[in-house]
Amino acid sequence: MKIKLPSLIVIMFFLIVASLLQGILTDPRASAAWAAEKKPRAPDTHFIATPHDVVEIMIRLAEVKKTDVLYDLGSGDGRIVISASKKTGCRAYGFDLDAGLVELSKANARKERVESLATFEQKDFFDLVLSHVTVVTLYLFPELNVALIPKLEKMRPGSRVVTHDYGIEGIDPDVTAYIHRKDGRSYNIYLYTTPFRQSSLTVLQKWFGKDKKQQ
Repeated sequence: MKIKLPSLIVIMFFLIVASLLQGILTDPRASAAWAAEKKPRAPDTHFIATPHDVVEIMIRLAEVKKTDVLYDLGSGDGRIVISASKKTGCRAYGFDLDAGLVELSKANARKERVESLATFEQKDFFDLVLSHVTVVTLYLFPELNVALIPKLEKMRPGSRVVTHDYGIEGIDPDVTAYIHRKDGRSYNIYLYTTPFRQSSLTVLQKWFGKDKKQQ
């Protein structure tokens, strides 16, 4: 039986691909590297739920509308995303590294019948692109808020960032809301609008740092 040249090339190609795949699957080092690359990193924080009344004020303070796209970074049980979708009809997305919380969020969205608007993913929020997002909500440690500044600054002008308890160091909030509950607990909510306004202290530090380098 004669084999035409094009058919022979195709067969050789598939044999080479199969050999490469076999090498990846049988080499322990390659398999470990593959698994490590696909495995999500550990969460930065432990989940602490934002009280529902604080969630409502965050949404109202950001003036979330149906046309907005909202991202909650570190979304926990999904309450901010679900509440925003339910109250305004906007498309809202929650991102968390904890697979269990992501599944819980999806179940909560189904329970509230907003699964068509509220989406949850197990994903590192430092890998996200925010240029198309109009509202971001945060309940993270201060250092994480600061680390997110370069990404948040890429949001379109007029976009809103709302943080719970911890502000964004070096950036002046447009509005600060103080909530005092009957149980004696207090909460702070900070609203920022892009482009951000650097705090006076940050500007001074930059100028003095620049002068010092020039000397």
